[in-house]
Amino acid sequence: MIDGERERFVAVQKNGDGDLTSFRTSTGRVLSYEQALQEVQAGSIAGVNLFKGKDGALHIRGDADGDPTNNLDHLPQF
Repeated sequence: MIDGERERFVAVQKNGDGDLTSFRTSTGRVLSYEQALQEVQAGSIAGVNLFKGKDGALHIRGDADGDPTNNLDHLPQF
């Protein structure tokens, strides 16, 4: 599947600490962080990847492309 066919994250929700809690996809679906982790792991979402944090848990981050404006933290909130 090419990236043009996969969904992308287009907006995010954050908690009071500024942590990402939910994602809106390019097709309008809203995914909890846990659902988003599963979809990224399955390869269903373009432009992001998973990494293991210092806490040992998997986290979602945008693919490094040198453009800070499309960082997940910079996406619009919904």
